[in-house]
Amino acid sequence: MLKTKTLVKICGITTLDQAIQVAELGTNAIGIISVSESPRYISPEKKKEIFKTLKDLYPNIERVSVVKNTPIDSIIKNFLGEPNESIIQLHGDEDIDYCQKLKQKIPNITLWKAFRIKNKNDISKIKIYENFVDAILLDSWNKDLYGGSGKRIEQTYLEDLSFSKPWWLAGGVSEEWIDEILRKIKPNGIDISSSVESSPGIKDIDKVGLIIKELKNISY
Repeated sequence: MLKTKTLVKICGITTLDQAIQVAELGTNAIGIISVSESPRYISPEKKKEIFKTLKDLYPNIERVSVVKNTPIDSIIKNFLGEPNESIIQLHGDEDIDYCQKLKQKIPNITLWKAFRIKNKNDISKIKIYENFVDAILLDSWNKDLYGGSGKRIEQTYLEDLSFSKPWWLAGGVSEEWIDEILRKIKPNGIDISSSVESSPGIKDIDKVGLIIKELKNISY
């Protein structure tokens, strides 16, 4: 696992082989997209196969299922029995009432909530969620996409942030930005997707290895 306190999640994995390769590189979390309109979407059956394998072989790696505006009953149905994902990441327009109800229905769930940041004022709206989720993820705003756009949040919005829950930075995180992220922004975790891809959903394993190595070698 990573020596630095900054954790890393590789998101948008679409094949079992790549999930295993990424796990072996030492990532802390692997994300799978369960949003049908995403180019990185995979079927529930394929997701189950990948997460079940990771659960058996790499139990310490978090398995993150990314959903968007999904009916709560559908999420509950997927969690009947023994779920293979360890985290649900809400990446849509879910409000506080939604988060609270989901936590009440599945109290043992680890719940992350993503927020798309268009301007500094968007960050001030996040505080009210802190009592209802386990982690916060900040992603860049895009009118057409809810994630995986490769665009960065304006860095000045991110400096000196403080939340009562761990927070993750997403959106255009690439190797050349890592040093500045760790020095100036200091998130608890970094979520990486499109910047390490050869095409949507297909990771360039060399790039993934380089960025994880960079994180291991830098500590602030």
